[in-house]
Amino acid sequence: MTTFDYEPSQCIPFRDKRVIERCRRLTRAQLVRHPNPDFRIQIVKNNALTFMWFSDIVGRIVRARDEGRKCVFLLPNPWPGYKHVARLLNSMRVDCRHVWAFAMDEYADQDGHVAPDSWEWGFTHAMVNFFWSELDAKLRPPRKQFIGFTDRNLGVYGKLMEDVGGVDVAYFGPGWTGHLAFIEPDAPEFDLPLKEWKQAKARICTLSPFTLAQNSLHGCFGVSGDLARVPPKAATIGPAEAIACRHRWDMHSISIQGSVASWQRLTTRLCLHGPVTPRIPGSLLQTLRTDVYVSETAARPIEQTWDLGY
Repeated sequence: MTTFDYEPSQCIPFRDKRVIERCRRLTRAQLVRHPNPDFRIQIVKNNALTFMWFSDIVGRIVRARDEGRKCVFLLPNPWPGYKHVARLLNSMRVDCRHVWAFAMDEYADQDGHVAPDSWEWGFTHAMVNFFWSELDAKLRPPRKQFIGFTDRNLGVYGKLMEDVGGVDVAYFGPGWTGHLAFIEPDAPEFDLPLKEWKQAKARICTLSPFTLAQNSLHGCFGVSGDLARVPPKAATIGPAEAIACRHRWDMHSISIQGSVASWQRLTTRLCLHGPVTPRIPGSLLQTLRTDVYVSETAARPIEQTWDLGY
């Protein structure tokens, strides 16, 4: 067979061919093994992960209520499925006045102005609309306890979490670039050596072109590749806020409308078994107490499938 060797495009944030090839070849058994015993990886059925996630949210809320303490979440892109969490809590008549929720990121415009919570495509708006407002009025916490980024609180976002006792659990899942929240590997705002990068706090970040492409396939933007619809920047937590959380979930389960096609398959392997580097932001979790859940689709081997085409 003719050999055709080439370098990855310069626009790709992580380009170490040796590491990429090693990660491509990871078997299912190798995927779940990790030298850090606190970084626990499981492969789960595609239709089980969302149920497990929502069950974890409800369980934490109930336990915190029973123990008489606050329950503080750092939440990812809040999709309509959060309504099911609210419905479970409503059916159980769980008083949620002890619940605090922080959005881990939010879109911003070209000048770094954060999208208001009234913007219908924003993360804070969705978190409030799909979670807080779905809770029975007699059970829900005060609106001020569901917090998103604003122009005013950007510089103290991490402190706001500290002031309520710190985050109990954050729910992560890598983007195409391996980003953690919106901590991008190719953003100038996070272009720092590893030690300084780990100490970096919340800030405005320039979104990667890969993230624009990924998010243009989200339902809120029309699942049509409309790159111009996705804002160019975002407010995001930094590595420092991710490290400060008491516990972390990391979920790898994104596919294209439930098919076997998934841009996340290689990203998952790099985040879980690549080097810990700002060039793969999700790799930070390898060093922290984290429960990792990989769907069967994301765990499939990376191999040629000519019969599928595009």
